[in-house]
Amino acid sequence: MMQRPPSVTEPENVTFGDVGLLRIDHVGVAVPDLDIALRFYAETFGMHCVHQETNEEQGVREAMLAVGDGTGPRLQLLAPARPDSAIAKFLDRNGPGLQQLAYTVADVEAAADALRARGLRLLYDTPRRGTAGSRINFVHPKDAGGVLVELVESAPPVRH
Repeated sequence: MMQRPPSVTEPENVTFGDVGLLRIDHVGVAVPDLDIALRFYAETFGMHCVHQETNEEQGVREAMLAVGDGTGPRLQLLAPARPDSAIAKFLDRNGPGLQQLAYTVADVEAAADALRARGLRLLYDTPRRGTAGSRINFVHPKDAGGVLVELVESAPPVRH
């Protein structure tokens, strides 16, 4: 059973609201070279890329991979777009590998507020832009059993 982080104290007789997790959105994997990783996952596991972009704000090149019909959770490959990015620093410290677990939420600000009410720290005061125009925030890994937890509010559908 996961222990509550020392920074989290839960007052007695307090009921917390729902955080609003809807599903597992994706698992993030840090890679040094996006093109090589894309080829590896396609040739080795038969995964296919359903989205690719460079997020200048985060300093990352990223790709979302799917299996089968693509309706389930995704695998996100994250490669540094510049040497001072968080992903570059992660790779320097840890090497390639699992970097995050992301959950879809209906409202990233409400989810963040619910988690803060539980005493957890989030990396950003306000949501930032994520993949494909989503809004994101992260729970500090020291408050989540060593796991970087991402909260993802999908971008609204584009109307034509």
